[in-house]
Amino acid sequence: MLGRGKSPAASPREQKRNAAAKTQDPIKKLGLQDNEDVRVMMQGCSMVKVRSPRWQKSRSLRLLEDGVTVWCESTKSSRKAKAQQTFAVTEVECVREGCQSEALKRLSGSMPENQCFTVIFKGARKSLDLMCPCEEEAQRWVRGLRMLQERVASMSQKEKLDHWIQSYLRRADQNQDGKMCYDEVKRLLQMINIDLSEQYAHSLFKRCDRSGDGRLDHTEIEEFCRELLRRPELDSVFRHYSSNGYVLSTAELRDFLGDQAEDASLLHAQSLILTYELNDWAQKNQFMTQNGFTMYMLSRENDVFNPDHARIYQDMRRPLAHYFISSSHNTYLTKDQVTSTSSTEPYIRALNQGCRCVELDCWDGDKGEPVIYHGHTLTSKVPFKEVIETISQYAFKASPYPLILSLENHCSVEQQAVMAKHLCTLLGKKLLTKYLSDQPLKDLPSPEELKGYILVKGKKQTPYLCQMGKTNSYGSFSSSSEEEFATSKKDPGKVCSKLSPKLSELVVYCKSVPFCGFENMSDKPPHEMCSFSESDALRLIKDTGKLFVRHNSRHLSRIYPSGQRLQSSNYDPQDMWNGGCQMVALNFQTPGEQMDLNQGRFLPNGRCGYVLKPSFLCSPASSFNPENTGGGPGHIPTQLTIRIISAQQLPKINTDKASSIVDPQVWVEIHGVAIDNTRDKTHRIDNNGFNPRWDCTLTFQLQVPELALVRFVVEDHDHTAKNDFVGQFTLPFTSLRTGYRHVHLLKADGSSLSPATLFIQVKVARKGVHIKSVSERIAAAKAKA
Repeated sequence: MLGRGKSPAASPREQKRNAAAKTQDPIKKLGLQDNEDVRVMMQGCSMVKVRSPRWQKSRSLRLLEDGVTVWCESTKSSRKAKAQQTFAVTEVECVREGCQSEALKRLSGSMPENQCFTVIFKGARKSLDLMCPCEEEAQRWVRGLRMLQERVASMSQKEKLDHWIQSYLRRADQNQDGKMCYDEVKRLLQMINIDLSEQYAHSLFKRCDRSGDGRLDHTEIEEFCRELLRRPELDSVFRHYSSNGYVLSTAELRDFLGDQAEDASLLHAQSLILTYELNDWAQKNQFMTQNGFTMYMLSRENDVFNPDHARIYQDMRRPLAHYFISSSHNTYLTKDQVTSTSSTEPYIRALNQGCRCVELDCWDGDKGEPVIYHGHTLTSKVPFKEVIETISQYAFKASPYPLILSLENHCSVEQQAVMAKHLCTLLGKKLLTKYLSDQPLKDLPSPEELKGYILVKGKKQTPYLCQMGKTNSYGSFSSSSEEEFATSKKDPGKVCSKLSPKLSELVVYCKSVPFCGFENMSDKPPHEMCSFSESDALRLIKDTGKLFVRHNSRHLSRIYPSGQRLQSSNYDPQDMWNGGCQMVALNFQTPGEQMDLNQGRFLPNGRCGYVLKPSFLCSPASSFNPENTGGGPGHIPTQLTIRIISAQQLPKINTDKASSIVDPQVWVEIHGVAIDNTRDKTHRIDNNGFNPRWDCTLTFQLQVPELALVRFVVEDHDHTAKNDFVGQFTLPFTSLRTGYRHVHLLKADGSSLSPATLFIQVKVARKGVHIKSVSERIAAAKAKA
């Protein structure tokens, strides 16, 4: 009988732990001590983990005392020891009520939907399908997990640091008595990725041991941690602007904001004091203390990424061809393109990331129902109908702008008709089935005009298509359609006969045609678009880059990875963006540098999946050549100077070895036109991932800054092998803010690595104009006064 898990009488050790918890109580710090859902989650519950009709296992789930970790227990057999598994609330992407996953949907008739829910994780971790003993229990866990997600997401950086350090304190306190001896403190230092000298660690321990009993109580431990969390480099900036070294007046804070190239009004300075200053006296008298300044500097408001670009701020009324469009390749695959699973989940993940062009490889299926999979491989099949249902549900959750369905059509005419039926029935009014205007089409409509619509990209049955049969050495249509267009050269009518009129009618503004060269570009209808393999696109950019840019100013181009990328690896998308290509399709399921660049490219403009191209990529008369750019008209050579000052709370990489501590170094990479592509690095810091400090200045010359992406990468230096990846953050140069900034690092899968940050200073000089440093400005201001 399923029911809420019951705990036995607490042992003496647990009693000590509970006594210590009363003074620390992270749940109280989260402000959830009176929440009934959280209380029930902490008591625990027996559930059923579901994978299929045959695979259903009992599991005990319980929220741990830190308020962010869920503990999952299973007994594999009476002969085997219990296996434990945990997941953090920060790893959860979303929680879905009822039978909303693929596994639960297929069991919906045999399972009580109101007792089921699914935990979807970020990255590659498999989702967790669970059935509770009753509806109330399921509701409490759904509400509780969502509430914890929201609470953790809204935490300030200081709260995240406090919570982070408290979780390590509990793990380092081996006997769970709420006190720590010196050996336990040394264990804590190893856990938090810092290797202090024995002399300094011992002296700091003795200084904090007010009672002199060789053990730190809760208050003394907090003092020890506060000392570790001190930021001398931030204190130095604070003292530079403070006339007395203790507080910043409103005018002094305003001067600092001016040097940061921000709103330097007294009103803004006062609002920051009200928001970030914790000292009542200072706040009342409009001062900012060192603690308040640290709080502000660690906040998202001081992020290296321009917060104004976190909303939709660009003109969305330009033709569709004037935008980079976030695009996915083989969207249905979970991993490689030979043996992996096809699923609706990757569509949800891509759409939730703001992807605006997804791919559907369609093949004939059983019982007259088309399926989606990577043809002629061992990848599994997912029903076309299920994919369209999923797309209908998630199409506009992350972005209101048009979604393009790129159909790779291998189906018979009969099953194409079924595809058309599902598209019309399931998408309803969201599906665009006719032109927005009866007027002759001069340019493609804008994202604003197409807001809320789903567009079908595919071949269209027209006399024009039937008469075509020309291509050139670069000409390609798509990975799965090249053969059909090769056939069209021999028998033009054959392609037409393979098309279902009903499916053909649904193609409006994204009509797929083979590439026939750049001749008479102005005569070609703007709704015709071509697809290019990565190698063909690179050849066009290299040989006829200027013409390709002009072509892409009016027509959409989709680029897809080589068919030889069996592991679903990705090409460098920057080369394609340099040529003005809009739909640069990547394997979203494969993390790495290329997806980091894609995430960075579409970070601005509210992450809506549409980013306006620079003006020189939008003119049909453009003289821009991506392969030959040394500045020139319209481009302002720019010098970018980045001082890598320090890092905070970098995670351990080799968690198997307790004594292993990272030796971090930082790379700064510029990804842009060929002449701008470069990278440089700091020196390494040995044995310190907690608060390493470099004070290393790197300088870069940019000829075309409008196209450049800046990527920060932290690695764990290794003498004998390849450096281990620690974290990264990528953003467009045009969204990079000058001044003292924090870079909030991301994991390999693009999710947050909080609370890990880099502290940097950014300067930008254009046309050789020297931008004065903070010190120079202050000195000049004092001299003038």
